Amino acid sequence: MRKITTWVLVLCLLLGSIPALAEEVWEDGLLIEEEEEEILFEDILPTEIVEAGTSSESGTVESFYEPDGSVLITISATGDFTIGGDSRKRADIFNDELVKQGGDINFTMRNMRDILLADDLTIVNFEGTFTESKYIPASKQKNQFLFSAPPSYVTMLSENGVEAAALENNHIMDHGEEAYEETKATLRDAGIVYSNSTEVGVIEVKGVQIAMLTYLCIDRYETLWDKVPADIQKAKEQYPIVICSFHWGNEKDYFPTQNQIKMGRLAVDSGADLVLGHHSHRMNPIECYNGVYICYSLGNFCFAGNSKPSDMLSYVFQTRFRVLDGDVSNEGFRIIPIRISSRKERNDFIPTPLTDTTTIDSLLSTLKSNGRKLNYAVESYPLEWE
Repeated sequence: MRKITTWVLVLCLLLGSIPALAEEVWEDGLLIEEEEEEILFEDILPTEIVEAGTSSESGTVESFYEPDGSVLITISATGDFTIGGDSRKRADIFNDELVKQGGDINFTMRNMRDILLADDLTIVNFEGTFTESKYIPASKQKNQFLFSAPPSYVTMLSENGVEAAALENNHIMDHGEEAYEETKATLRDAGIVYSNSTEVGVIEVKGVQIAMLTYLCIDRYETLWDKVPADIQKAKEQYPIVICSFHWGNEKDYFPTQNQIKMGRLAVDSGADLVLGHHSHRMNPIECYNGVYICYSLGNFCFAGNSKPSDMLSYVFQTRFRVLDGDVSNEGFRIIPIRISSRKERNDFIPTPLTDTTTIDSLLSTLKSNGRKLNYAVESYPLEWE
């Protein structure tokens, strides 16, 4: 299904280098890292290129094409993917559940696997680390939550249809720089493309290259107003589809801040084809601004931060792009309403599509209501493709 291409260095030489309903019962204990030195787009190198979603019944490239000669690409995006536990604490709710599930690390994805394998590209916000290091940086020692999982747990992504991960968030450095490098190496070895503040993720889907740019915006907007549009414009010169992920906003909020709105629309004006947001642990409404979708927050997905959050509702966002003769067009979207647990009474970390009509209607009503203050909020949230 996926393979790491060996010609990424050649590509870099040819193209040039490129850039990175209710209240829950917990707080993130956020401590912002010291502001990093600004990194220019030209200094950023792509992660390894992966061909995703390239299988077909006939196994031939020709089967990618629609009758009109176009390529149709289906992309799924989820909210926070947070697994593992906190090495400082005796209680480990995630691994306790893993034991209950017979030690099968893929238990978390059993209700989403078929959906994510059926698309062409799935992007998650991976909020945590793949490491067994116990080292904790001084700036993190007072945080209420730190996250880490053994590197072997990466198969939870690679074996269940997840091809890409956004790494720019406030937990990726929970165990320091070495653990961060270990996390990136773990993802690379598993064939998963990542993007962060210093590396753009480049993934090839059905012969079309997609660039992913990711930014941590919390308290850093002033350093990004000029950088983000410059980075996007540079990427758009080289790649047909550019996706921007932003870690932004306020925890527990169901509505974006003015800075989020400004940055999201700025990204679109600069050439982004899709904007994905996360951090609030709440689902936020979607805008369609100048024909581009802005998902202000995708909420949680597989979330080991709490054994029983009071709001376990969220959604998976899916959209389609059609590429024909180098032109890219937006082919609409749908959402898949989910509960982040297969159980109502507690969080078992198994995201599960909703089937109860009343619950789905409540989720849709919340999204529509919270979108009333947005000038470009989508009018409806389809559950099926038009």
